[in-house]
Amino acid sequence: MPAAVPQAAVLVLHGGRADGLEAPPPWNLPGARMRPFVRMIGRATAGQGVVLGTVRYRHRGWNGDRQDAARDARQALSELADRVGEVPVVLLGHSMGGRAALRVAGHPSVRGVVGLAPWCPPGEPVAHLAGSRVALVHGDRDRTTDPRASEEFVRRARAGGAEARMIPVPGGDHAMLRRPGFWHRLTTRLVTGLLDPTARPPRAAAR
Repeated sequence: MPAAVPQAAVLVLHGGRADGLEAPPPWNLPGARMRPFVRMIGRATAGQGVVLGTVRYRHRGWNGDRQDAARDARQALSELADRVGEVPVVLLGHSMGGRAALRVAGHPSVRGVVGLAPWCPPGEPVAHLAGSRVALVHGDRDRTTDPRASEEFVRRARAGGAEARMIPVPGGDHAMLRRPGFWHRLTTRLVTGLLDPTARPPRAAAR
């Protein structure tokens, strides 16, 4: 049967480092960790014309004012539009990838953002998120990025006009290796909810 005409897309952004100009290796753990999410989202959206893509970073780090991961995310959005047309896009980012996804969420193609244990330093911009739909998921045992910073980001984003919320994961760690099935299922529900323009994001309790 012919492939479904693209109707929407999910762009996945894996984690990285604060600094690092070297290219990510062909097989890197942050990228590998996102593959189960991609598989589950792919199964949930099969036959619906949803294109799944992954951002390929040129450098492993954010690298201060260079903001390399955000630059690569913007480039990926442009390349995606060239390939499949102007379809709505949901961004799914982990850690540094979550920061990059939030930075580029003002792009006209972006319908919403799901950030997993995102890196949200103090003072991250939120004005461009007005009218956007954002869900941040953060484990309370994360020792790499701070769940309190995600809470503060959501508070500021809401004050600026975003439809933003924080979902805590009791016992969750940064790599999402504790309770992985819960992370995968919740993330799939959030992403598919954002893909549906008529649906509200699902309410989820971390159990």
